[in-house]
Amino acid sequence: MATVRTGVRATGAVLAAVLGATLVGCSSTGGKRAEERAAQATEGRAAVNTPRWTFAMVTHSGDGDTFWDIVQNGAQQAAAKDNIKFLYSHHKEGQQQAQLVQAAIDQKVDGLIVSLAKPDAMKDVVTKAVKAGIPVVTVNSGSAESKKFGALSHIGQDETIAGEAVGEELNKRGRKKALCVLHEQGNVGHEQRCDGTRKTFDGELKNLYVEGTNMPEVQSSIEAKLQADQDIDAVVTLGAPFADTAVKAKEQAGSKAEIDTFDLNAKVAQSLKDDDLGFAVDQQPYLQGYEAVDLLWLKKYNADVLGGGKPVLTGPEIIHKKDASALERYTKRGTR
Repeated sequence: MATVRTGVRATGAVLAAVLGATLVGCSSTGGKRAEERAAQATEGRAAVNTPRWTFAMVTHSGDGDTFWDIVQNGAQQAAAKDNIKFLYSHHKEGQQQAQLVQAAIDQKVDGLIVSLAKPDAMKDVVTKAVKAGIPVVTVNSGSAESKKFGALSHIGQDETIAGEAVGEELNKRGRKKALCVLHEQGNVGHEQRCDGTRKTFDGELKNLYVEGTNMPEVQSSIEAKLQADQDIDAVVTLGAPFADTAVKAKEQAGSKAEIDTFDLNAKVAQSLKDDDLGFAVDQQPYLQGYEAVDLLWLKKYNADVLGGGKPVLTGPEIIHKKDASALERYTKRGTR
């Protein structure tokens, strides 16, 4: 830790005293209003008096994806605070997702949040929304395409950087041969995660493509790979629901491979505590939904834009067993 000079320490003490006096002096005005707004947001009531704008979120989620439930929780909380009518729709196929975005344009929504897992299918309709004067924020996937399509900002993790972090973590853990399980073909973010891992991993990494909507097939595919190659000592899944399936496949195959995963939920937190998983990569989906709504509100209210044309990163954060207990209560309430 760097040494703090006496003069700097004294100046800091003076500033702290002045700040403390200022807060006491305004406690009956600004401070009280801040407390009232916080209480209103907690109760699901608007903390602002801006118009009741309508924001739509359209994602590439499939049915029953717990990751997107967390994104929605964040978006809905911010919408309640910001007096926003929030609409959510989703489809795992790019063409159908684009149709849902078109429906939002036809409704003349005041703001639009989209994920760009399949950017080629989304390019025209997102550009159309921007030309129609609808501010767009992209979330989760498509950071490279977001600005080109005319979006205000992108909120999420850089998938390549996240993958590189996984490769480095596998090196630290002494892994030599790993399997990267891609559960949604055509998702550019998934390819970037595995490619990023391969870039920094000193060992050998192979991709395994599975049909994510069919969990028994996912388990049998992983199990077959582990049985066929006993040298595989790590399996990396790209979504929290697939981590538990990989654990079951490992047990059935009699493999000693470590199971690691992208994303966090209550089951992953428990599995980390139980040593069923080695580590998880958290990209904070609640924050993605919350900040996306807040950014659109700030744009409508105050012409603010965040990020300066660069993605606003919410991850990656590597989560280990020692972190799981502290985060478990947040995963149980659906915010991590």
